[in-house]
Amino acid sequence: MRRVKKWFVMGLLSCAACFMLINLLFTAVPAASAAAEQSKPGEIGETVYIIRAEQTIESGLQRFLERAYAEAENAKAERVLLIINTLGGRVDSAEEIGHMIRTSKVPTTAFVQGKAVSAGTYIALNAQQLVMEPGSTIGSAAVVDATGTLITNPKTVSYWTEEMKEAARLGGRDPNIAAAMVNPDITLELKELGRTKQKGDILALSATDALKVGYADFTASSVDEVLNHLGISQPSVVEVKPTAVERIAQFLTQPLVMTLLLIIGIAGVAIELVVPGFGAPGIIGIAAFGLYFFGHVIAGFAGMEEVILFVLGIVLLIIELFVPSFGILGILGSASLIAGVVLAAPDPKSALVSLAVALVAAGTIVFFVAKRFQHRGIWNRFILRDSLTTAEGYVSTADKASYLGQKGRSITPLRPAGTARIGTERVDVVTSGEFIGADVAVEVIKVEGTRVVVQQWNETTLK
Repeated sequence: MRRVKKWFVMGLLSCAACFMLINLLFTAVPAASAAAEQSKPGEIGETVYIIRAEQTIESGLQRFLERAYAEAENAKAERVLLIINTLGGRVDSAEEIGHMIRTSKVPTTAFVQGKAVSAGTYIALNAQQLVMEPGSTIGSAAVVDATGTLITNPKTVSYWTEEMKEAARLGGRDPNIAAAMVNPDITLELKELGRTKQKGDILALSATDALKVGYADFTASSVDEVLNHLGISQPSVVEVKPTAVERIAQFLTQPLVMTLLLIIGIAGVAIELVVPGFGAPGIIGIAAFGLYFFGHVIAGFAGMEEVILFVLGIVLLIIELFVPSFGILGILGSASLIAGVVLAAPDPKSALVSLAVALVAAGTIVFFVAKRFQHRGIWNRFILRDSLTTAEGYVSTADKASYLGQKGRSITPLRPAGTARIGTERVDVVTSGEFIGADVAVEVIKVEGTRVVVQQWNETTLK
């Protein structure tokens, strides 16, 4: 059991060290693939970096954009063409991305392809130019929770409204329109469109409407059309794409994959603890947990604090198996483990749901495996199952029931215990409480297991 405990602790700590090393490695090495995307390296013209924001806005996208903008600045690019197609995401990540766009040394042209709604609208408004593809949409930037329910808290609505208005002012756009995209209580007359935004509605603008109200600078159907409209001739185009590691992280952080990794991790470690000796389930379980945290660390959702919390939880649960603590270590370990998983995820609520599903599924798997291999269970190490039978070479206590009714003579005084000779054998006997001297005739009146009870016999001689 000590070897199992040591193996798990060393394995988990080694995984944590690997996470840190891999994280440092991939954040320190620049993405060389971007340079390979340069389409016209031999021509003289402006260097334009094409960066795509075509996913949910969260810390993973934020980290990718920070890397891409850093590459554009290091390459002294003249322009960033940020292609946006998103349904929105986290407000805090959108704020960070918007601040990065505003303060970047390289000016940004946002090109909306499809949708730039909710937090995507805020990002687009922070660019120096805003271009929309025909048929695309911008707006509907009200604040909602993880379930999509509209948040009506006045402080939250007021704060996000002012953020949107300020982003609109940066490009000389009407801030009241931005406010109408956030606050459903606002009524706004849109003269250019010949309609009024009514109370209770959230404003969204098509590409045509955005052009009419001055929110879009122009419309374009392709990247080349955008560049031509901007007057960039013979551009040196570099498209920054996610690295292989970033793509793997995006895959690993998908809700379904995340839940599957938790199921494999919990089931593998639990099987190794309950039915030790296999080795493979424990290794697979630790690898699954490693992939879970690797994906979340690379995607920017988690830091080493969450990994350490999780490892500490596993260690405490293992110690609980060997050190009686009245459940205290088990409770602390479970709390630490859950906290590590939940804090590492982009959305705590969805993480709790995934963890609950994983626990039920893993518990079912562990139950059937433990039942199938119950002879190898951990508790069998604490249970004596050998039968101490005569057939196994063990000698049981002699049966003294045959002494009942036999006569004998005391060898020592019985006070009340002593020794008597019954037949040809010396037997340890007791009286019912009376004193019997040595060399006195006695009779066995009761046998209780190994206890032989005698009384004085009145005959003076034994036959």
